[in-house]
Amino acid sequence: MAIDLLYLNQDDVVKAGVTDMHHCIDVMEEMFGLMGQGDYLMGGYARNSHGIELFPPESSPFPNMPVEGPDRRFMAMPGYLGGRFHMAGLKWYGSNRENIKKGLPRSILMVCLNDPDTGAPIAYMSGNLISSMRTGAVPGVGARCLANEDARTAAVIGCGVINRTCLTAILDARPGIQTVQLYDLFPAAAQGIVEYLGRVRPDIQAVVCGSIEQAVREADVVTVATSGAVPPEIDDAWLKDGVLLSLPAEVKLPKQFLLNSRKFIDNKIMHQLWEEECRGIGEFHTTVGILSSYFVEYANAGEMSWDDVTNIGDVIAGKAEGRRDKKEKIIFVMGGLPIEDIAWGTEVYRKAVEMGLGQKLHLWDEPYKL
Repeated sequence: MAIDLLYLNQDDVVKAGVTDMHHCIDVMEEMFGLMGQGDYLMGGYARNSHGIELFPPESSPFPNMPVEGPDRRFMAMPGYLGGRFHMAGLKWYGSNRENIKKGLPRSILMVCLNDPDTGAPIAYMSGNLISSMRTGAVPGVGARCLANEDARTAAVIGCGVINRTCLTAILDARPGIQTVQLYDLFPAAAQGIVEYLGRVRPDIQAVVCGSIEQAVREADVVTVATSGAVPPEIDDAWLKDGVLLSLPAEVKLPKQFLLNSRKFIDNKIMHQLWEEECRGIGEFHTTVGILSSYFVEYANAGEMSWDDVTNIGDVIAGKAEGRRDKKEKIIFVMGGLPIEDIAWGTEVYRKAVEMGLGQKLHLWDEPYKL
C-alpha cells in the first residue's frame, strides 16, 4: 500500500490560519472538553506524561556531545486526541538559548501527525507557530471559564513572545478589558507590546509600569511568563478580589495564599508525574519551573490535597465547578500538553488540505522486503 504525507512549511501554516487566535481558543476549549471526558492519551505508563526529555550532561569526554546549558534540551511529546480530531502525533523540538546569538529562535519545533490506526505519517509541519499559538490560547480558555465577565484590566509580567500570545488570547476571551499594565525587567520589551497593541488593538490603553506591584494592582487578570533564572515574586496583598492569575511559567507566591486560593490546572496527573520523572536530575522546583511543583511539595507534606486542584477540562466537561463568586482569587497553572499541539496541528493541517497547500512527500509505493 502506498503512503504519502504532507509537508507544511512556516508559510503554509500561516496561510492555513495558524495565527487565528479566536479559533485557536475554540479548538483548545474543545480539546480540554475531550480531555475532561477522557478521550485522549499522552505518553508514559500513566498515559499522562508531558513527554520524554533528553537532558545533556554537565560535561562529556566526547567533544561533539551536547552539554548542559541554559534552556538546552531535546523533547519528544507524543499523544492521541479523540473526538472529531481522531489523530495521533508528536511534537519534537530542540532548545538552546545560544540559538539567539545565531539569529535563531531558542526552540525549533516540528509537529508530526500520524494515522491512529496504522501509525502511518500523515503530515510533517513547522511547529513553532502551532506551539506558540496553542500556548497563548490556553490562558484564553482560562479567561473564558475563570475570569470575571466584567474584567477591565489585565497585567502582563514578562513581555516576551509567549506572553504576547497569552495577552492576545485574554483580550479575545474578555473583550471588556480596556487597560493593559506591563512590566518587564527590560523596559524595551514592555514597549514592544505597547507598539504591538497600538497596531492591533489601538482601543486598548497600554501602560508600562516600573514594578510588578504597580502592574498587578487593580488587575482583573494577571498573566506571568518569564524565562529568567529568578522567577518573579507577587505578594497577594497587591492582588484585588476576583483576580485570575494565569500562570504558564514559574512565579513565587506566598505559601498561605497558594494553599488558600482556588486552584485550577491543565492536567494534574501530568504535574504529579513530573516529580517522579525529574527525580535525580536536579532541584525539583528549578527543573520543572512551574508553580505546580509547590503543589507537589505541599501535598507530600500533607498541607494540601490534590483534591484541592481542579482540571480545567473537568469544568468544560461539566464535571466540576468553575468560578463560584466574583470575589474569589483563582490560580490557573499550565505546563503544556502534547494534545494541544495535536489539536491545533490537526486543525491547521485539515485547512491546508482544503486550500491545496503544502508539498506531498512520497514515502513508498509498498514497503521494501528484505
